[in-house]
Amino acid sequence: MFSKDFVWGAATAAYQIEGGAYEDGKGLSIWDTFCQRPGKIQASDTGDVACDSYHRFKEDVAIMKELGLKGYRFSIAWTRILPNGTGEVNQKGIDYYNALIDELLANGIEPFVTLFHWDYPNELFYKGAWLNAESPDWFAEYARICAKAFGDRVKNFITFNEPQCFIGNGFDGGGHAPSLNFGVRELIRMAHHVMLAHGKAVMAMREVYDDLKIGYAPTGSFFYPQNPESQADIDVAYNKTFETGDGGDSFGWTVAWWLDPILLGKYPEDGLKIYEKYLPQGWQDDLKIISQPIDFCGQNLYNGYGVRAGDNGELCWVKRYVGFPHTGNMWPVTPEAIKWCALFTNRRYGNIPIYFTENGMAGSDVISLDGKVHDPNRIDFLHRYLKELSEAIDMGANVKGYFQWSLLDNFEWSNGYRDRFGIVYVDYPTGNRIIKDSGYWYKDVIASNGENL
Repeated sequence: MFSKDFVWGAATAAYQIEGGAYEDGKGLSIWDTFCQRPGKIQASDTGDVACDSYHRFKEDVAIMKELGLKGYRFSIAWTRILPNGTGEVNQKGIDYYNALIDELLANGIEPFVTLFHWDYPNELFYKGAWLNAESPDWFAEYARICAKAFGDRVKNFITFNEPQCFIGNGFDGGGHAPSLNFGVRELIRMAHHVMLAHGKAVMAMREVYDDLKIGYAPTGSFFYPQNPESQADIDVAYNKTFETGDGGDSFGWTVAWWLDPILLGKYPEDGLKIYEKYLPQGWQDDLKIISQPIDFCGQNLYNGYGVRAGDNGELCWVKRYVGFPHTGNMWPVTPEAIKWCALFTNRRYGNIPIYFTENGMAGSDVISLDGKVHDPNRIDFLHRYLKELSEAIDMGANVKGYFQWSLLDNFEWSNGYRDRFGIVYVDYPTGNRIIKDSGYWYKDVIASNGENL
């Protein structure tokens, strides 16, 4: 059963929906410049206009109210606040987010603010980005400014969204900005600086307002037991979930490397055996800052992998059968993963409150002849995952909220506008919004507090 104060929400990210990329003093981010590079984005799409939420945010908040959302998770564009990443503050950027926050609160919707969702300031990229030892202080300065500007009304902040992605996909040969191909030595250093930036940001924000609730939203590779009644299967799934890797850059998608330092104050032992030599000098002392107490753990989860225990207790992969269900962008549909992610997170890190800060699916949605958008696959997807989440709560998982990804169809990074994740359809030529069938279904779930699942 979901608690009476369970936060039913939806999520977005600044670069994916705002547009207004060159308006009102905003500086360039690495995604602004990456989209200008030929062949990097599907169909040469850009986020210059995106969903035009920079101008249409009141319309979007009205839709949120119609859906009955309790919370809205959105990110702030760093370069809208600090055009160069540090230094002079852009008051027009502050004004925009103040107007959005005020509109949300006036409509009874709790804002959950993510400080960084991948749109790194271009000027700081030229200074070495997360490789630069000063980068944690750059981020802490930005976090302090946001806390001072918004913390009188916003009480829930998330420092980073999916560091595995913006480091792994951005600097390890992936297709995300800035699409560089560093070695493990540089990647380990960058990852450490990101977590140090998190810790310094927590300290800076609490100096401004001591009543803030601050979290962190990683992702990772998640595993679930083939037989949920088998303790042996459960244990191998748990162990695999928190295994660091076997060398090279395999640390990048593990859960433990990115969460143990923050929640346990130490790096995982199996990882240190491989990667300690790459950590920057003085890393042990940094752990005191990295592990500043936080109020909740965000988890972004879309799918996982089934495993079982062999005759001798060894891990065995469960092969996906022919015709295994996939979403529109070919991600597997594995609702069991959300249950075991919640249970395993609390098993390893104690009873820390968990918010599922992203979960959803991409579809090939279209406006039908009746003018509506029918997306039964998304309804089925969300239904299956939310039933598993309810089971996790009944089994003792301390889950406080769920943010569907995404409120709106949007700019899906290197895939441009091909993949539609929203429960609200966006007709990009006109900007018109149409609530999909899944949006109305989610509205009913919220109204019943999940009792109709």
